[in-house]
Amino acid sequence: MKIRGIERKCLDAIKEAAKDLHPNEFLAMLSTGRRKDVISELILLPQMTYGKRHATFNMYMAPFDRSIVGTIHSHPSGNPRPSEGDLLTFQKHGRVHIIIAYPYEDDTWRAYDYTGREIKLEIVD
Repeated sequence: MKIRGIERKCLDAIKEAAKDLHPNEFLAMLSTGRRKDVISELILLPQMTYGKRHATFNMYMAPFDRSIVGTIHSHPSGNPRPSEGDLLTFQKHGRVHIIIAYPYEDDTWRAYDYTGREIKLEIVD
């Protein structure tokens, strides 16, 4: 099923988490809830590492959950474009990926498919 949007409350949680961890990167998994076509939850894994130029997770700590559709991470640099490392992560971990850039507002995030092509997600209340 195609992901068409992200819930406002989930986007607000992403913005707050990115601001709280700044200047380190924030990282989490994205999940759909009751509506299978809308991202509504963040999943934080044990043993996540947050640094100034990277954030990592141990995929073996992820639950087997078909509602996990991708990842979200922040770019403290202010550039919302994926790096080479981001593109490798996109190919391995889901089909929808979000990068939110400093200053972490409604107009500083972008969504990408697993190939790194920018896609549009609607903000759903």
